[in-house]
Amino acid sequence: MNILLAGVGGQGTVLASKLLAQAAMEQGWKARTAETIGMAQRGGCVVSHVRTGDVVLSPLVPLGQADVLIGFEPAEAVRCLPYLKAEGTAIVCTKAVRPVTASLTGSAYDGSEMIEYLQKNVPHLILVDGEAICAAVGSPRALNVALLGAALPALGIAPADMEQALRASVRPQFVEMNLAALRLGA
Repeated sequence: MNILLAGVGGQGTVLASKLLAQAAMEQGWKARTAETIGMAQRGGCVVSHVRTGDVVLSPLVPLGQADVLIGFEPAEAVRCLPYLKAEGTAIVCTKAVRPVTASLTGSAYDGSEMIEYLQKNVPHLILVDGEAICAAVGSPRALNVALLGAALPALGIAPADMEQALRASVRPQFVEMNLAALRLGA
């Protein structure tokens, strides 16, 4: 299974990739991950590659080979769309994060054009109202786990294995909030 996670610095993309790898290992699969996080501190893009299965030799997902694309932000999902297989599934948060360039130039950006593009070009698209889920659990920091919940059927990962990965990876005081986000995402 080839999975690509695309977001903006601060959205929890790297933690989500670690949770995916841990959940895959809970199911007995091998897992490899790699991230590009150079500009993350400045609101830049973050891309995580996760590959799982019986034999995984490389952590990088080749272009056109992602079974699942998890977009934490609409423009980042569009930017990484060349990685998605024609029959792949994209799970995308509908809330836009205004890029630094738009902030500096005063340009408007609400992500709606990106969502329209995805709707026209991705046959297997799942849009997630991450903002509503985060409001329901009381923290914007739960977006990553909410998206993982929405992606579980496409990933072939059992909810119990993802819950185990959460319990093992998240500080105890945040476990229940994240479990709630996982369930709402699902």
